[in-house]
Amino acid sequence: MARKVANRKELRAEAEAAERQEAEEKPKAKKTAAKKTTTKKTTRSRAKVVKEVRLKAFWGVFNQSLRRVALFEYSQRDQAQKKAEQLSASAKIPHFVQRVKEVIEE
Repeated sequence: MARKVANRKELRAEAEAAERQEAEEKPKAKKTAAKKTTTKKTTRSRAKVVKEVRLKAFWGVFNQSLRRVALFEYSQRDQAQKKAEQLSASAKIPHFVQRVKEVIEE
């Protein structure tokens, strides 16, 4: 099926004519818009204040189902590793150590 070939020059002339018409209407629209905005009261919404959340790092000992069994301070990683090995040996369920971040409440 053959399509009608678009004449680029005609399309360009139509587009320019539309732009000229819009340019002529804009000054009129600005005057009426200025009158409307002065009569209305504008309300501004307040920006939400972002609450700073502080986090503290710990070492957590987890079981195979991702349940936290024990929690150690960040400086006590060796003790957390020992606890994980001890639980893995006694319960025959693998335990592992992972870093945990928790919110500090002041």
